Amino acid sequence: MVSRVHTVRFRHNQAIVVAAIVAFIGALPLATARWWLLWVLLIPLAVLVWAWRSGTDADPRELRLRALAGQRRITWDRVAELTADPRGRAVVRLDDGEQLVLPAVRAADLPRLISATGQELPESSR
Repeated sequence: MVSRVHTVRFRHNQAIVVAAIVAFIGALPLATARWWLLWVLLIPLAVLVWAWRSGTDADPRELRLRALAGQRRITWDRVAELTADPRGRAVVRLDDGEQLVLPAVRAADLPRLISATGQELPESSR
């Protein structure tokens, strides 16, 4: 019998993808006016890939922080604390003191993130 691992995915708002597509289309006349202006298309293309790819994935084994060009895996046993910063972003503090902002995770998403570990929040914190 194969057990399935439930992964919770947090992604940026899809309006960023739409804005990048509109910016790409809007940059086409400028980029095609001269060959040396083709680089202008790379900016909305990079934003599009970043918005589509970046975010945080969580399952009972690990956190996966995804960025434009790479990812970082953090096992739950390395996590010392999950908290929010003053701007409302979710932050993870690791056992070595390093703090990382979780991409696309807001403070309000912390209960959903914790539930991905398979643990329950105490009643007083809900």
